[in-house]
Amino acid sequence: MGNPEVLRREIGVLGAIFLGLGSILGTGVFVSIGLVIGQVGEWIGLALLFAGILAACNGLSSAQLAAAFPVSGGTYEYAYRTLHPLVGIFAGWLFLTAKSASAATAAMGALSFSAAALHLELTDFALRLGSAALSLLVTCLVLLGLRRSNQFNIAIVLITILSLVAFVLFGTFVETTADSNLRDDQLDPKGLLEATALLFVAYTGYGRIATLGEEVREPRRTIPLAICATLGVTWLLYASVGWVLTKYQYLADLGLGVGLNQSLRLEVVVQAFEQPWLEKCVQVGAITAMLGVLLNLVLGLSRVYLALGRRNHLPKAFAKLDTQSNPRLAVLFTGGVVAALCLMGDVRMTWSLSAVTVLLYYGITNLAALRLKEQDQIFPKWVSLIGLLSCGFLSVFVEQESWFTAGILVVPAVLFSAILRSRSHQFN
Repeated sequence: MGNPEVLRREIGVLGAIFLGLGSILGTGVFVSIGLVIGQVGEWIGLALLFAGILAACNGLSSAQLAAAFPVSGGTYEYAYRTLHPLVGIFAGWLFLTAKSASAATAAMGALSFSAAALHLELTDFALRLGSAALSLLVTCLVLLGLRRSNQFNIAIVLITILSLVAFVLFGTFVETTADSNLRDDQLDPKGLLEATALLFVAYTGYGRIATLGEEVREPRRTIPLAICATLGVTWLLYASVGWVLTKYQYLADLGLGVGLNQSLRLEVVVQAFEQPWLEKCVQVGAITAMLGVLLNLVLGLSRVYLALGRRNHLPKAFAKLDTQSNPRLAVLFTGGVVAALCLMGDVRMTWSLSAVTVLLYYGITNLAALRLKEQDQIFPKWVSLIGLLSCGFLSVFVEQESWFTAGILVVPAVLFSAILRSRSHQFN
């Protein structure tokens, strides 16, 4: 007989892979690759490779932790059990801080891409209000249950992948004069490492599979397989898109196809192909990509709020499930936070803030994996050690202002949860 306080296991291998892809294929491919090309040029392949290796090490650490502890909460839960409760609380709020801002960015991105496709000009107020409404609409979808959310996710991820494949195939064979105009880019080691850190953020959606570990069937088999498959497909798509974009780097030199902090944006570069059908295809893919990220972030964030509620690090009401096996209050609260961030409107610092918090978050993940018992170890310990050292090393190259911002946001939240925890212990 099922436990009414435990989430239902409804996701198989294919569903888990699409959850991972839906979490990853968003701002990473439509924004950050173009942004990094502006920094490292034709060395984008090397940055993608380094970021992919780092993501693989962290992904394998997450996979074996999720297999050992197949419950909601991700690294919050793993660190709580293997390291120290305060480290777990810290990891939980790192995740919530970074991904709430990312969810707001995804909502605003989806609305911006939709307006561009329809040739509409949105005022700043309309963009804020519309993205807040969109985040609440996606929250309502999540309230229908994980099964329906995953069905919708699979549909929009397939559209995104098809649009990217069309862009890559056409960009590969189209004639271009870009080669004669490309800069002779010199490798800047510091720039390469900063680019690797930013691109690592673009890979990290695979963690959503682990965060939803309580809802995955056969977690010890499904989670590692889904994470590896997700990272493999993602790397192929990222590398292909990055290679095509480098052919059109000359547009950035001419001041064309550039926006959003001087990034060579994919949906603008496609205009150089002079194929209206392909332009519309990529625009639709950008919209579905952002919707997928938003949907998966609402799912993942709500499960971390659920986990915090279970351990009295937030009010117990966050842990209550409805008849659809949904943490209703956690989902509603997540939607409210994301909508509020959309109304605030200023999320330009999201990438650097995400880089800091995500690197710290996965550093804790690797440390927790190193503390696993021998019978729970699926992969060699050196995998987690490489992940830990890489996270620490790359975090040095992220802007110092982002560290300050992360501290202001995370530390008070950790103190709040710690106070709730101490009070619950007093009454028990």
